[in-house]
Amino acid sequence: KTISILYFVNNTKKHNKEKEMVPAVTLLKKSLSVNDSVIDNFNFSEDEYGVTSLHVYLHPRKSHSNRCPVCGKRCPVYDRSLIYHKWRGLDLGGIMVELFSHTQRVCCKEHGIKTASVPWSYPGSRFTKDFDMTATFLAMSINKKVTAEYLRCDWHTIMRCISRARSVLEPDIKKRYDGLVNIGIDETSYRKGHNYVTTVVNHDTNSIVWCAPGHSTEVLSKFFEELSDEQRKSIQSVSGDGAKWIDACIEKYIPQAKRCVDAFHVVAWATECLDELRKEAWRDAYTDFKTKSRELNRKRGKPKKSDSASAQLNEAKHLAAEIKTSAYTLGKAPENLKKNQAAKLEMIANTNPKLFRGYKLKEQLRLALKLSDIKDAKAELKSFFWRATHSRIQVFKELAHKIRRHEEHILNTIETKLSNARVESINNKIKLFIRKAYGFRNIQNMLDMILLGCSNILIPLPNRGGKGLKVA
Repeated sequence: KTISILYFVNNTKKHNKEKEMVPAVTLLKKSLSVNDSVIDNFNFSEDEYGVTSLHVYLHPRKSHSNRCPVCGKRCPVYDRSLIYHKWRGLDLGGIMVELFSHTQRVCCKEHGIKTASVPWSYPGSRFTKDFDMTATFLAMSINKKVTAEYLRCDWHTIMRCISRARSVLEPDIKKRYDGLVNIGIDETSYRKGHNYVTTVVNHDTNSIVWCAPGHSTEVLSKFFEELSDEQRKSIQSVSGDGAKWIDACIEKYIPQAKRCVDAFHVVAWATECLDELRKEAWRDAYTDFKTKSRELNRKRGKPKKSDSASAQLNEAKHLAAEIKTSAYTLGKAPENLKKNQAAKLEMIANTNPKLFRGYKLKEQLRLALKLSDIKDAKAELKSFFWRATHSRIQVFKELAHKIRRHEEHILNTIETKLSNARVESINNKIKLFIRKAYGFRNIQNMLDMILLGCSNILIPLPNRGGKGLKVA
C-alpha cells in the first residue's frame, strides 16, 4: 500500500531535476513528525457531517518503547493493553489526523508502575507534540476561543496544552532565581472582586521570575523562602509601590537590598490628593451657584431681575463647570498643556488660589523626582515638606508626612534610576492574556500562561529546523 507522489529534488551530481517516487509511509512520517515510530496501517473515514479523518495505526520503534514517562529509562513491561488508544495530530490540508496505538504499562524501579511513554506525544497527553506546541503558540497570540474552534478541540484543552508546554519547555522554574540583582514587585487584578496575583519581575532580563495568587506578606514570603541564601544576597535593589507588605518582606529576608519606591506611584499619590482637593473645590463652587440661584428665584415676583445678579449666577455656574472638568488639566505638566487647558489653569489660579496651590505642590514633587543629584533632591523634598505642611490643605499635609516616611526609598530610586515601568507594562500584558482567554477557571493555567508569555522562552513549531518563535 503505497501512494506514488511526484516531487522534484536537486541532484547535486548531475545538476538537474529528476522525479522520485515517495512511499506513503515516508510521507506520513515526515508530515506527522513520527520518525521514531513504525506505521502499521492507515485509512480514511468520513463521519455523518462529511468531515474526513485520517486514521494512522503505529507503534514506537524498539529503541523508543517501554520507557518510563518520568525518567525516560527503559523498564520491564508490567502488562499490555489490547485496546487502541487515540492521539490527535495537526490537520493535514484540513483533514483531521488521529493516531492509534496499543499501550503498555512498565515497572520503573524509581517511579513505580507507569504507562509507557510514546515518542510522538508528551507524557499524559492525548495530543501529538506538534499539536501541543502549535495550540500553545496560537493561544498565546490570539484568543483561546478562536484557537479552540480552529483546532477543533475544547476550550479547556487549549489551557491544558499551555500548561503542558510550559512544563516541557522549562521543567525547572527555579532556574529563573539565579543571578537576581534588580527585581520589581507589584500586584495586578485578574478577576472582579479584589482577586489579585503578585508578580516578581527581573529588571535585567525583562521577564517574570515568580507569580502567585493573592497579595500580602504571606504570599510574597513564599517567594523569598524558595530562594537560597546565596540568591537572596545577590539581590541589590527592589522596586515597587509603597505597600507595607513589600517593606515587611524586604526587611525580613533581604535587608541588604535597597528599597525603591517608584516615582510614578509617588506622583500618583500627589495627583490623588490634588483630585480630592478639586472635588472639594467643585462642591464649594456648586454650593455657591445653588445659593445664588435660590436668591435670584426669590426676586421672581419683581418686575425685572437684577442684571448683576444674573451675571454673578452665570459666573458661578461657569466656575463650577470649569472646576468639574479640570481633572485632566490639573494632572498634566505645564509644558504639556494645550491652549484651552492653559486658559483653564489660569482661570483656576485667579479664582481658586487653594486649588492652584495644590497644583504647584504636585508639580514641585514631580520635578524633585526628576533630579539626578541626591543632595539637590533631598533639599527639594525638604522644601516640599515645609510648603505642604504650611499650605493649610489637609490632604497635602498627610501626603507630606507620607513622603517623609518614604524619603529614603525615594532617594534610592533617584540614585539607582530604577523604575517600576517595566513591571507595570508586564501587568498590562497579563491583563491582555486574561482578556484573550475570556477568563480562567483554573488558576494554575493562568499562572503557566503568565510564566510562558512573560519570558524569553521560544515555542518550537513543526518543520522550522529546531527554531522557535517568541510570543509577541
